[in-house]
Amino acid sequence: MKIFAVDTGGTFTDLAGFDFAQRKVVYSKSLTTYGELTEGIMSAVNKAGMALAGENLFKHGTTLVINALLQRSASDIALITTRGFRDVLEMARGNRPLPFDLFYQRSTPLIPRELRFEIAERMDGQGNTLTSPDRDEVLALARHLDSLGVKSIAVAFLNSYLAPRHEERVGQWLREALPETFITCSTELTREWYEYERTATAAANAYVGPQMSGYVRRLGGKLAEQDFTGQFYMMGSNGGVVSAERAQREPVMLVESGPVGGCIGAAAYAAGIGLERVLAFDMGGTTAKCALIEGGKFDVKPVYYVGGYDHGFPVRGAVVDIVEVSAGGGSIIWLDEAQRLNVGPRSAGSTPGPVCYGRGGTQPTVTDANVVLGRLSPESFLGGELRLDVAAAEQAIHARLLQPFGLADESEMLRMAAGVLSIATVIMAGSIKRVSVERGRDPRDFVLFAYGGGGPLHAVDLARELHIPVVVIPPEPGNFSAIGMLLTDVRRDLSETMFLPLTEAALPQIEAGYAKLERTLRADMVLEVGAETVTTSRQAEMRYRGQVHSLLVPYPDQPDLAALRQEFETLYLTRYGHVDASNPVEIVGLRVAASCEIGKPDLEGLWQPPEAGVEPSVRERMVYFTQAAKRLPTCVYHRRELAPGFARPGPALIEEYGSTTLVGPLDRFSVGHLGEIRIEIG
Repeated sequence: MKIFAVDTGGTFTDLAGFDFAQRKVVYSKSLTTYGELTEGIMSAVNKAGMALAGENLFKHGTTLVINALLQRSASDIALITTRGFRDVLEMARGNRPLPFDLFYQRSTPLIPRELRFEIAERMDGQGNTLTSPDRDEVLALARHLDSLGVKSIAVAFLNSYLAPRHEERVGQWLREALPETFITCSTELTREWYEYERTATAAANAYVGPQMSGYVRRLGGKLAEQDFTGQFYMMGSNGGVVSAERAQREPVMLVESGPVGGCIGAAAYAAGIGLERVLAFDMGGTTAKCALIEGGKFDVKPVYYVGGYDHGFPVRGAVVDIVEVSAGGGSIIWLDEAQRLNVGPRSAGSTPGPVCYGRGGTQPTVTDANVVLGRLSPESFLGGELRLDVAAAEQAIHARLLQPFGLADESEMLRMAAGVLSIATVIMAGSIKRVSVERGRDPRDFVLFAYGGGGPLHAVDLARELHIPVVVIPPEPGNFSAIGMLLTDVRRDLSETMFLPLTEAALPQIEAGYAKLERTLRADMVLEVGAETVTTSRQAEMRYRGQVHSLLVPYPDQPDLAALRQEFETLYLTRYGHVDASNPVEIVGLRVAASCEIGKPDLEGLWQPPEAGVEPSVRERMVYFTQAAKRLPTCVYHRRELAPGFARPGPALIEEYGSTTLVGPLDRFSVGHLGEIRIEIG
């Protein structure tokens, strides 16, 4: 059997493949093809030289969903809701996340008011029917929506989380009347309270549904053309893969599909090399992402804000806790009206890409700054597949950034390029602080685990900015999100709102709720992937009585109330700095995650060490370092020649296919038993 994992990013499409019979691993990269993303995927497959044909596994992560939601690249979406609740999306929660911003505005709702419709339907707060939906009214509305050219419909009724029968009935009538229209019901996605979050989630699913379902079908067709007859999975936001069929029905659950693979890989490697606390940092072509991993596990949060909490909208569902900023290799460098230097958020992507790619780009990027400073080799970038144009990068920085200040000589260009990277470092450090300091964690207690095409190049500067003492770079960091997908199991999450005090009397009802969720998940796993062994884990949403916000607490199979409260208060103290021992604790929701293992390689098989006794070749290049404020002679190694135990002081560059690792002049690096590079920050 063979496993293929493909990650479509903002600039590159990455592939990692593993052949169990031959114990062989392959990697490849292609430029992301925005016109038709499947072309970039198949290009990476063909470059890998490993046949798809047969009963193999194919896993795919993509940024298509989040990009569609951020770019608002869809239309003709309608919402059907309970009479009187047409404007739930507009009113949201009624709060102001930025109270001192006089010009504050939320992003506009995904579905405009003229395409939001009400019907006579009502259920009370206990799930009892007050008004049943009328079939004739629904069918008349369906005919009207068809005449408007609506391609997708979201159905979200008040209190349907208690009993979904009204939504199920209306959804069935709509599917019968409009068989070509994408129909989604809020309770198919989440059975939790908060009508705004539930409605926003259904709206987002309807928004991306037609585009994503068409994309998955096209990719499935491309695989079939190469005689692929195995299982096709999509990377979910919850840290596991889901079937292609479910991905077409519930595409919003792939909102963070792309970056999640790297978190899974980072957790696996952290466990493999004995790292208890890790900050997983992924810098790609468009964005930089960060997640916190402790004890080999990452947090999965119950709500995700598309566009950020301050201005965005929520998606209710299990999503790995990732913080993202617009700072990547393709981030454009520009001067604003006050002649201040800015990095991002706009990106050159892959078309045209950075100026040094020679694909028509004219605006300098972070990658161009790295080229000017000598950090990237023009000849060996991507294994020599893409030759970098140093002169073009220098000319772009000179014309766009130096001339406006009347600067011209080489030293000023080097200082400007270094300044660009310093700004990018500060932006990326902000993402790490948001996932650590704002969660009550000190980044100095963690190891920075850096990957992505740009992560290893910027990791030591980032660690120095945050006083992190150790950096670890995994093998093949440029394809690491795809590697993480190779290691991923099938996973599905279910949740349900349940208001109960944390008392002995409530335990039987809590246990019954968990048992119901687990039965549903096991049945789904058997139906979708033929799982024989399903592992489940429980969490409870808990809070002090009288509060709105809750914390996720692991819930054991044999609960001990005192231990459970202690666990809650430990988390509460870490997050908020105090506890209230006199206040009763209550449970507001039950969550269950189910997973089943599918074939995956071991970590040792993902790296091929060099032959013993072979001394690595060393070249030398002049590289600019901010600490020295000048170019320094720097040793350049090729990573595939470095055996476990190899160690040297900086400055150094370690080149490989897809990425380059920078070691500063005060730092020292060594190679570990899984091929990881460990850098001690001086």
